[in-house]
Amino acid sequence: MTTKPKAAVSRLDPEPVPRRDWLGLGSLWAMGGALLFATLGMLKLPKAAVLASPSKKFRVALPETLPVGEAFVPAGRSVAIFKDAEGVFAVSTICTHLGCVVKPNAEGFECPCHGSRFHANGEVAKGPAPRPLPWLKVSVNGGLVQVDEGTVVPQGTKVAG
Repeated sequence: MTTKPKAAVSRLDPEPVPRRDWLGLGSLWAMGGALLFATLGMLKLPKAAVLASPSKKFRVALPETLPVGEAFVPAGRSVAIFKDAEGVFAVSTICTHLGCVVKPNAEGFECPCHGSRFHANGEVAKGPAPRPLPWLKVSVNGGLVQVDEGTVVPQGTKVAG
């Protein structure tokens, strides 16, 4: 039997890494990567991840030619503002059934999602909406109407304007 001669080992060749050392180095790299990603995640925390929304209180000038009993819906708002002989009032245009935005029509409002109908004063004319549309707080100051979408007032509350 002949045996192969051992290859000469150069002093420049790296030493083989034992298995335990290899696993230890791998776990250190994994921990370092986890810390890096955690740090990157924490750096994003000071910046809010929410979209800016408009204020619940806003001012609007009613058109001079607004007919009595006709809804004025400001762009980008879910409110209908009315003016009649008794004063100014605002009705939310968010359906009380599932929260869809109702559309004004000749009789009042109609929900495009499930067919609820409301009178101009917000009362339910046809379901499935369980409650009338809420009236919102209104104030008139210098010809401008200020509406607070966050404050509900009793139905029939009007402000002289």
